[in-house]
Amino acid sequence: MVVRLRLQRVGRKNRPFYRIVVADARAPRDGRHIERIGTYDPWPGKDGIKEVRIKSDRVKYWMQCGAQPTSRVAWLLGKAQILPPQPRPEPRLVRKRPAPR
Repeated sequence: MVVRLRLQRVGRKNRPFYRIVVADARAPRDGRHIERIGTYDPWPGKDGIKEVRIKSDRVKYWMQCGAQPTSRVAWLLGKAQILPPQPRPEPRLVRKRPAPR
């Protein structure tokens, strides 16, 4: 079983909020998880800072157990100085479907 550290989206429409979770790689993005290890709010607060809360001891434990972070989570962990700094992941390009005739 491959275990990943990844983001689980919660929040409302057009206002994302993410939980950093430990989950089986085969589980859906917002599906079942093993443990919740942090949160990430991509909207800056009144002071202009995006909020990231991480349980660093649990991240280190799961990394020792062989869990692999996704590119976005690895970047966040690098910003929090838990992992070495990572390059910023490239955003995914979404293809627009042609209009039906």
